[in-house]
Amino acid sequence: MNKKQIVFIMNPISGTVSKAGIPHIIEANLDKEKFDYTIRETQYAGHASVIAEEAKDEKADIVVAVGGDGTVNEVARAIVQSDTALAILPCGSGNGLARHLMLPMNIKGAIRIINQCEVHCLDYGTINNIPFFCTCGMGFDAFISMKFAMSGKRGPISYVENVLKEGLKYKPETYEIEDETGTKRYKAFLISCANASQYGNDAYIAPQASMSDGLMDVIIMEPFDVLEAPQISIDMFNKTLNKNSKIKTFKTKKIHIHRDQPGVIHYDGDPLMMGEDIDIELIAKGIKILVNPTADKRMRKPNLIQNAFSEFFNDIHQVREDITRQTRHIQALNKMLQRKLNL
Repeated sequence: MNKKQIVFIMNPISGTVSKAGIPHIIEANLDKEKFDYTIRETQYAGHASVIAEEAKDEKADIVVAVGGDGTVNEVARAIVQSDTALAILPCGSGNGLARHLMLPMNIKGAIRIINQCEVHCLDYGTINNIPFFCTCGMGFDAFISMKFAMSGKRGPISYVENVLKEGLKYKPETYEIEDETGTKRYKAFLISCANASQYGNDAYIAPQASMSDGLMDVIIMEPFDVLEAPQISIDMFNKTLNKNSKIKTFKTKKIHIHRDQPGVIHYDGDPLMMGEDIDIELIAKGIKILVNPTADKRMRKPNLIQNAFSEFFNDIHQVREDITRQTRHIQALNKMLQRKLNL
């Protein structure tokens, strides 16, 4: 049996996990009867794409993105429409595509998936011809992606800090969205186009999204006030956002979006400035990806970011209940005083 050629592309500084021990874990756990492997480290932004393209040109069977969603995007966009398949060792701060694919979040578990080597042809998208594999969008999520990148800090806590700090100050914009049904205008907090179901950290922006249906899910989040924000966040983590009254969603193959002025967009969490006109399209069956053949579809255990939001909103509910109890107590005292005064 001919061994498959596999190239691990490792970003040594992405995400929140140290990569120092990963080469040893690969050596100890990869099935060497199936694979001959090499490990390449990236040295600059965009280097992962260069390495992946070289591997594709040399007819590598699999390239493995070792890092976060940014590294996954760099590797994946170099091998679309080819026979080289993508695999992921998730060690970023969000791991959106890996979580959607139900891959283990530990390196040994992810290598076991590679050893099984089940490859599917899946969809990807483009935003003004830039490939994305999880989500792209504009509005608040792109704004937060930019703030997150500028902060220089990684990890879910930094993300939560940015969301809570900036969320109430953000001003919704007006967008014209054109698809095969015509053109509509929306005032929106954000517009997200999803090939996969989540941003990362199990925050499900498009719980019904599939990477094999040939369509992307378009999510329009309408403006909301501070009292409605907790429910939106809870719905995002409970996979029920599509049922929220502030959310409009539909499936389509491509859309054109016009906005009043240039601004930031994001693709797989990476921010980029773009003009007023945005074209987003779904490319069906355009990339080969190693999947988890025994994926557990049940709800994952709550992670760090879910726990942070849960505690935050539990505190809000507790304060609300305390205020309600105090209000009832005051109302009872008022009634008693009124009765005495009336006597």
